[in-house]
Amino acid sequence: MQMQRTLAVALLALAAGGARAGLFDDDEARKQIADLKTEAAAGQKALDERMGRLESALKDRAVDLAQLIDGLRQDMTKLRGQIEVLVNQTETMERRQKDLYVDLDTRLRRLEQSFQEKVASPEREAQKEKEAYEAALNQFKVGNYQACVAAFQTFVVNYPNSQLVPAAQYWIGNAYYATRDYKVAIATQQKVVASWPENVKAPDAMLNIASAQAELGDQKSARETLRVLIQKYPTSPAAEEAKQRLQKR
Repeated sequence: MQMQRTLAVALLALAAGGARAGLFDDDEARKQIADLKTEAAAGQKALDERMGRLESALKDRAVDLAQLIDGLRQDMTKLRGQIEVLVNQTETMERRQKDLYVDLDTRLRRLEQSFQEKVASPEREAQKEKEAYEAALNQFKVGNYQACVAAFQTFVVNYPNSQLVPAAQYWIGNAYYATRDYKVAIATQQKVVASWPENVKAPDAMLNIASAQAELGDQKSARETLRVLIQKYPTSPAAEEAKQRLQKR
């Protein structure tokens, strides 16, 4: 704007100089023109300097702004990275917790199942044991003595710790007696008396031994067995039977 004013003044001066040509000579005109040019140049230089400073300031600010934006972008990138890491860690932790829960639940279910099986197992075993014993005894009742022997022998093998083993051994002896295999019957019943002398079947086993001895014609041994039976098991039903047999002989 200053330069425009200077030019306007110069034009007015030239116009005035033309109108007043008679008042000024050529030297004065040249001097005014030179002064105007000097003033215009100075104004232009000042303007250029101001524009330069303004452009420099803008450039500096632009650089600062660009650096600030770049720094913010870097911070945002780092923040995104940290967020992704946290998200991954959170997801990993959630998966681990889920896997841990599933594993714990599976273990608890297995323990519960195992406990239930252990609780139910003795009952099932007892039931199977009872059924096996009754099945073998039914073979004796219907006269299938060989099947009875085989069934009770299998029972003794499968349930060696059963409380019914002495009874099973006794019925094996009885089955041999029923098939007239008296010697084996005696040996089988002697095992009952020797292995389980306090069992309720021991007196009956001795009575069966006496019967087998009598069938073999060994009356002396039969009577001796009956006397021992009475002495050893005086209150048993077998002892009463032994007394009656001795009275008849």
